[in-house]
This record gives sequence, structure tokens and C-alpha cells, in this order.
Amino acid sequence: MTAASISIAGREIGPGARPYIIAEMSGNHNNSLDRAMEIVTSAAENGADAVKLQTYTADTMTLDYDGPGFVIEDEKSLWAGRQLYDLYDEAHTPWDWHGPLMEHARSLGIHCFSSPFDASAVDFLETLNVPAYKIASFEMTDLPLIRKVARTGKPMIISTGMATLEEIGEAIAAAKEEGNDQLVVLKCTSTYPATPDNTNIRTIPNLAEATGCLIGLSDHTMGVGVPAAAVTLGAVLVEKHFTLARADGGVDSAFSLEPAELQSLRDETERAWQSLGKVSYGGSKAEEASKAFRRSLYIAQDMKAGDTLTEENLRAIRPGYGMPPKFFDLLIGKRVNRDVTRGTPMQWDLLG
Repeated sequence: MTAASISIAGREIGPGARPYIIAEMSGNHNNSLDRAMEIVTSAAENGADAVKLQTYTADTMTLDYDGPGFVIEDEKSLWAGRQLYDLYDEAHTPWDWHGPLMEHARSLGIHCFSSPFDASAVDFLETLNVPAYKIASFEMTDLPLIRKVARTGKPMIISTGMATLEEIGEAIAAAKEEGNDQLVVLKCTSTYPATPDNTNIRTIPNLAEATGCLIGLSDHTMGVGVPAAAVTLGAVLVEKHFTLARADGGVDSAFSLEPAELQSLRDETERAWQSLGKVSYGGSKAEEASKAFRRSLYIAQDMKAGDTLTEENLRAIRPGYGMPPKFFDLLIGKRVNRDVTRGTPMQWDLLG
């Protein structure tokens, strides 16, 4: 059974609330605090519920070393040839920016929290009283980190990425063993960018059933089609990278939404959520007036009492105030019991 909902700083997240939208800043600040502030402002203006940061330094992520494994060799990667240390040094958000960015977000009425990448980051973020934590997909197998975050008692958003169902179960268990069941698990494809055909969002309802957790989507595809579809499958939260303009460059800009696209994400995921409704047949109250435009049986020629109904004087036409067309064959050959004018809706009491 899936959890009913959780709450981040009073904002409900669950099937009964519109999807919670997270704008991931990542390294799109391009090493400018002013730009980072502008990203927060734009996120708030274009429908985000939260801005998410990443809390690490190059030294907490890796070694300053260019040996095997420490340089990205995949030629298809956006970061091919980059040394890990240099990449993380460029992309990290300075820790002394976190407080001002979070205060700015609060002043605009949205949340701001972060993904910690080691224990020292959790300790630091706790001094800022963040309302929630995100576990990045590459860190979800770091069970000591998950346990430490869980002990804060704050809601946790855990991205799955390449994790097996067993590994996902271990991460959830680690959090719950520390007394924290305020969890949202994110379906995520750890390619940058991702393509719709390797996103596999049919996993969402299966993941909900398997884990009993609320499920969301961390999406690296372009556009908003995949998130909107994910909402129809049960996603209650959507995270997308966000930038002011892809043309400005930056480590994650190529697969980040621009402001108008973020607003579209907010609008289309909300429309998708609103459309879910309930299992319903037979028409809604809003459709009641449209029944007049169904076909029904009408007298098509003036008739005298005793005349026989034929295919010429009885027709299935609009509007829908006569008998349903399913009775047409039954009525053919029957006689009317009084004079009837053309345009009279057919009813049982016209028969002799």
C-alpha cells in the first residue's frame, strides 16, 4: 500500500495535491552568486515549488588525480575528457552561498534544500535548517549517508538511477530503520541528457507497489512530455534541471529547462494531475447539456392517427430528446395513435 502523503514545510506531496516541482540548479550558476540568485527568482516566477542545490566540494567528491578512472573517457558524455576533480570544482555551489540562496527562496515563497554528498554536507545543511533532503541517484547506495540524513527527521527524496530493486529496498530500509518514513522515491535515468525511449516510466506504478512509497520522477529528457506522462502513472513530484538560458553554457545547461519551459512543466503536469479524476462512466454533470446533441428518434413527416411508422417518416436525427435509436427497428411497422406533426420527438405514448 502506497503512503497517502508527506509534507515539506507544510506543503502536501501526494496523490491529493498537484505535482511538486523542483528546479535543480546544480552547476548552472556558472560560478556567479548573482546568477544563482536570478535562477532562484526565475524558478519562483515560473512555477517551481522548490529550488534544489548540491552540497559538496571537489575534495569531498574525489581525488585531485588524473589517473585511470579519474578522467571521463566516454566519448558520448557531455564531459568527455574532463578530470573529475576539475569538473566538480567548477560545478560545486560554494557553501557560503547556501544561506543567502535559501533566504532568498523563502522570501519568494518557495522551498530551497539540497543534495548532500557526504556526512560533512549533512552537518552543514542542518545548521541552515533545510526543510528536506534529496539523495542523488549515484549516492543512493551510500547507506551510511542515507542513515545520517534519515536521523535528521526531515523528509527525504531518494533518486534511484541505476539501482536495482534490491538496492532500492536497502536504501528505504536504511531510512526506516532510523525512524524516517517520510520518503519519496524517484524514477530516474542516469544519463545526461536522457531520451524518452530509455526512461521507462511504466516502472512508476510498479515501483509504488513494490516499495509502498510515494513515487516521483527525476527527469533528464528535453521538454515536458515525459513528466506529464509520468504524472498520469502516479508521479507526485517532478525534478528537472533549470537554467536561465541554455545558450549561457554551464556544466548541466544542455539538458536544463529554460524559464518558459519550467512554466510549461508546471502547467502541463498540473493539467495531467487534474485529468486523473476517478473511474467514471455515463457522463459527468458538466456533460449533461451535451446529451441534447445525441441522435434520437423523431417524426420526420406529418402523420395521421393510424398511419404506420416507416423508414421515411421516422428518423434518427439530432437533437436527443426522442427515444434512443436502438428502438428504430422495433418501431418500424407500428401505428401512431393520433395526429403527429413533423419534428415531434418519438415517445412510447404515440403508439396505438
